[in-house]
Amino acid sequence: MTIDCHDPERVATFWCEVLDFKVIDRNDGKVEIGSWEPTIEQVLTRQMPPTLQFIQVPEGKTVKNRLHLDVSPIDGSTDDEVTRLLGLGAVTRDLGQGPDRSWVVMADPEGNEFCVVRTLAVTHHR
Repeated sequence: MTIDCHDPERVATFWCEVLDFKVIDRNDGKVEIGSWEPTIEQVLTRQMPPTLQFIQVPEGKTVKNRLHLDVSPIDGSTDDEVTRLLGLGAVTRDLGQGPDRSWVVMADPEGNEFCVVRTLAVTHHR
């Protein structure tokens, strides 16, 4: 998935923190991140998990994204994840989703929207 932005390094750093990804390639105004270090064999056999690529563009974001990522926390509550993401530089957004929603709309440091949806953390009751 490719995301346009002004500062690929800044946005890639944010998303690496959010997703626990690492930079796997960077060159000429582009930074690609992923959960893996690709090998030639994996690339040739197409055994590759998805990656995110951030490309520098001159224009700014002007409308709501038609495609966005959903983040499902696995180590804590949805509220804890929202707090963590705010600390990384995300902001909350009101796009008219209403008060009875089960997700939180946020935006990365360049305004690209994403949602924090229900937690996938397992709670054990005794």
